[in-house]
Amino acid sequence: MDERVKRINELAQKSRTVGLTEEEKAEQQRLRQEYVKAFRAGLDGMLDGVFVAGQNGEAVPIKAYMKEKYGTKESK
Repeated sequence: MDERVKRINELAQKSRTVGLTEEEKAEQQRLRQEYVKAFRAGLDGMLDGVFVAGQNGEAVPIKAYMKEKYGTKESK
């Protein structure tokens, strides 16, 4: 298991039992932000390899398809 996730879980448990210091709260927030950023980057990488059938049957990258169909922005 990722050490970051392990530490997030430790801090969450401590938060529920005895509470966290201000430094621990800041660490918890920072670790959570890092985790979410890494998760999104991994998901974004996986989506780069996903294709759907376009209107003419051609393979279209999912990001381009979603942008065209729903007007969504590409990932940050």
